[in-house]
Amino acid sequence: MSKAYGGRKCSTHTPSSIRPGKISDNIRLAAHDCGYPLLVSGQHLKGLIEVYPHPALVELMGAAERLPYKESKIRKYWPTFSPLERRARLFDQWLNIALMLDREMSGAAALLKLPSPDAPTWQLKAHEDKLDALICAVVAKHFLEGGCRAFGDADSAIWIPIIRVSQSSPVS
Repeated sequence: MSKAYGGRKCSTHTPSSIRPGKISDNIRLAAHDCGYPLLVSGQHLKGLIEVYPHPALVELMGAAERLPYKESKIRKYWPTFSPLERRARLFDQWLNIALMLDREMSGAAALLKLPSPDAPTWQLKAHEDKLDALICAVVAKHFLEGGCRAFGDADSAIWIPIIRVSQSSPVS
């Protein structure tokens, strides 16, 4: 994963005893006990897949690299812009993502109504989390259609959609 996406600014950390963490471990174990194992290869219809939203979004959007959509990084993305201009750019990015998600999964955009321009940071983070959740849902749809690739090993894998050029439109 890091080899394939590091140059696109979307590398990931190798799983460890602290990553992805206790909550994730508990969910994975409970799902496994209910007959939903962690899927690390092949095409299965019953199990859990792990998704890292950022590289998935890069593929879904046809982008060359990581998209500037994380609220906590807007100063880094646009250092020379005013806070209002940064937020406007962030909202434009979120709107573009919502439109792509709606093409992939009808009704997604309706779930992604933009927060108020003067919304507190916690509301922006909540919106960002909704974007990530819907990205994961779209990846699950692609997985069920046989359109994902696993990056990992026998113990863990991150699933990324395989997008044909005709399915996506590049982001400027």
